Amino acid sequence: MSPASASNPSSASNLASPLGRAAATGAPLVRVENLSKEFPAGSTAVFGGKKLSVKAVSHVNLEIFPGETLGLVGESGSGKSTLGRLILKLLEPTEGTVNFDGRDLSTIGRADLRALRREMQLVFQDPYASLNPRMRVRSIVGEGLEIHKLARGKQKEERIVELLQMVGMGADSMDRYPHEFSGGQRQRIGIARALAVNPRFLVLDEPVSALDVSIQAQIINLLQDLQEKLNLTYLLIAHDLRVVEHISNRVAIMYLGKVVEIASRDEIYRNPRHPYTRALLSAIPMIDAAKKPERIKLPGEMPSPLNPPSGCAFHPRCPYAKDVCITLEPPLESGRSGHAVACHVFPAP
Repeated sequence: MSPASASNPSSASNLASPLGRAAATGAPLVRVENLSKEFPAGSTAVFGGKKLSVKAVSHVNLEIFPGETLGLVGESGSGKSTLGRLILKLLEPTEGTVNFDGRDLSTIGRADLRALRREMQLVFQDPYASLNPRMRVRSIVGEGLEIHKLARGKQKEERIVELLQMVGMGADSMDRYPHEFSGGQRQRIGIARALAVNPRFLVLDEPVSALDVSIQAQIINLLQDLQEKLNLTYLLIAHDLRVVEHISNRVAIMYLGKVVEIASRDEIYRNPRHPYTRALLSAIPMIDAAKKPERIKLPGEMPSPLNPPSGCAFHPRCPYAKDVCITLEPPLESGRSGHAVACHVFPAP
């Protein structure tokens, strides 16, 4: 997502009011420490060349607290989806650790990990590709119940009906195939599938970006209702900044595999510090032009993760860059109220 492609406000016009409660305190449910992921990408020469790698995620530190929604924002290719899959242990990290409810996922055995997967689920971006077109809805939603031996026979059927009704679908949907539903209905089925095993934590990987604008608000409202009802914790990966504003307690901004700013929702939207965050927010359309901040246009494109810049990765596009930004990578440092920024020019307040 470039700044120019920030959200259309009409997509959030019917959303429920923003979450009023502060982020939960106490021990985090998810803790990410120094997490990195590199993918091999060939070499510079046929014989004896330097091996290349795509640095998808670089030294990320995050905490997600029980009952909250952490919004994760950044351009396409910034590493958001990779980070989500690393947290769920769908990918193995190159470096660093993920702790879920105090347990290091890198040290637990296969049997324990299988049981733990019940507590962590993923809602995919594309409801057209994420559902098996050859399976009926009863099989799609009930598959998790079978795998984890949670219900069988009549009890399983009743649970499937309960899950479908929970997401706004009728029992008559059970014997139909995915192609018989609209995009919004398919995403509801995907959410029901994720909820079947009673998870505590969901990674929502751009759950509304593939849907019509008129349907997006319905799905976001559903996710908020389910969070309140089931006490769920969300990592919301999104590019629509208005959706993130409405559903998130805290917001993290990613650029080229790194978290460059993280703070409460209100702090991010009212007092953005990092120049990249400011550029993203300046691109959000507003009805009242008088209140709209001056548009910050960033030159060029995001650098290649094959060869990230030295120092601050954002410095080639930053209008405020200084000499120190070229040579020294800024650490992610916290200021008041937990507002953390990785920037030499605009440190945490």
